[in-house]
This record gives sequence, structure tokens and C-alpha cells, in this order.
Amino acid sequence: MPLALWSSAKYVFPLPEGHRFPVTKYAMLRERVIAEGIVGAGDVRDPDAASDDVLRLVHAADYVRRVAGGQLTAAEERLLGFPWSPALAERSRRAVGGTMAAAEEALSSGIAMNLAGGTHHAFSDHGEGFCVFNDVAVAIRTLQSRGRIARAAVIDLDVHQGNGTHAIFAGDDSVYTFSMHGGRNYPFHKVAGTLDIELADGCGDTEYLDLLESALPAGLASAAPDLVIYVAGADPHEGDSLGRLSLTFDGLARRDAFVLDQCREVGLPVAITIGGGYGRDIEDTVRIHVTTARIAASHVARAR
Repeated sequence: MPLALWSSAKYVFPLPEGHRFPVTKYAMLRERVIAEGIVGAGDVRDPDAASDDVLRLVHAADYVRRVAGGQLTAAEERLLGFPWSPALAERSRRAVGGTMAAAEEALSSGIAMNLAGGTHHAFSDHGEGFCVFNDVAVAIRTLQSRGRIARAAVIDLDVHQGNGTHAIFAGDDSVYTFSMHGGRNYPFHKVAGTLDIELADGCGDTEYLDLLESALPAGLASAAPDLVIYVAGADPHEGDSLGRLSLTFDGLARRDAFVLDQCREVGLPVAITIGGGYGRDIEDTVRIHVTTARIAASHVARAR
């Protein structure tokens, strides 16, 4: 069996000219995982749209309604970073659906991936930082509500702290949130998670990997989760315009391999989302996400 992948790339939404969000990377990523033989064209699945009912497991009913109906205020749109459109609302539901499907699949096959998601700045009642709905939180709450899992762990290695995810799960011992992120980067008001490791500007491969290798195994042991969701951001890369860290392509590949190896060693199913990536050259961002998919696919092959 190939790696189970979901892509919402065809659900595009309009942005003003010059907008910094790299919406084209999703189609490029889908094309590249097929072109490089990681999976076949028929193996990339189209996610269902998350329903109002599942979104309301995490998000305020009024917020879900206003996103659907185009009733966000101008201030809310500025905080979100996107102008509202019907296509944005649909795309956001599909991205959540991809993570929900990957999380469900991971429970049976051990590993699966959404070629989108990681929208960790979305709070229960509003969106921030290009994140409308919190796909990670919705996937976890859905599986918990169905009795599929009791406990979950979020390993968030995007360069930006997942403040929305941390706020949603604050005080909930059933969800362990592990984050390594730029200490002086967005969001400038952090929300405490279970374990936060703040990184100095310019942090490179050696320091980053040493910190990860010293903290993650104990974190997973403490979490004792039934499922891990891994936010594999590309934005710690040295070529990222918003990252402020200095990881190389090799360092990020070693990061992904370490995380997935740790989960495999203790038998934890893992669903991967891609998180952010704002490379000065968009090809760099796509290359990093493709490498994550290739490493994940190698784990599927080893399980045969």
C-alpha cells in the first residue's frame, strides 16, 4: 500500500496581487509527489469538506456560521490575513477534512498525510495568521468524540508557535502539545502549551536537532497518546522569508526522520500536516514538503 495522502489543491481561493501567502505551493506539491513517484496519481485523495457539526466540536457556532456566510468583519479579515470569499470558506473546510481523514487512516495504517493543514493559529472563535479553522484540533476532537482515541499529542515544528492550538487545548490533560518555534517570531503573544521550546534567531541544524532529540522522547513518553499529529512546517528553513532560523534542507529531513522514527519505535500512529512555508524561492518550500512525504512513504514501505 502506498502512503495515504489527501490534497485540497484544487480548492483555490482568490488573493490580492502580491499577497505573501503561497497558495500555489499546494498544486506544486501535489504534482511533485506524483512526478517523483512517491505515490501514483490515483493515490492522492480528495478530502471531504468538514461539516458544521464537526467544526463546532472546536469552534464557536457563531464563528462557523459567519465564515460560511461571509459575515466576518473587516477587523477579523485583517487578523486572519485573507479577504473572505466562498472559495476560501470551502477550501478551509476541505483542508480540515484532509487532516481528519489522515488522522483516521493513521489509526489503521500507522501513518498518513494531508498535503495541507497545520492551521494552528485558528482559535475557537476567530482566525489568525492565514488560519481559518484549526484542522489539528478538529481532527483530535472528532476522534475523541467518536471514542476512537482518548489521548493525543501534537508535535508542532512549524517556526511559528501554534497559539490557537494551545489555547483550544489549554487545561486539557488529554492533549499534549509540544512546540519548537522562534521565540521572537510571530505570534508575538504566545500561549503556553504543554512543552514549549523557544529558539533564538539564526538557530541552525545542530542546535535545533540537539534540542529536539533531548526533549521529544520524554515528551512522547509523558503524553502516552493514542495518536500523534505532526505539523511539519517548512518555514524553519534558512531560505524562508518569515522564518528567521537557519535550518538546511538536510537538517529538516533529519528532523522529519527523527520525529517519525520516534513515533514508530513506540508504536504511535502519526498523521502529518505540512504547516507553513514562505520560501524566498517557492521551489525550496515545495522541496521541503516533498521530502517530508518521501520520508513518510519510506515508513509505509518499511511496515510491509
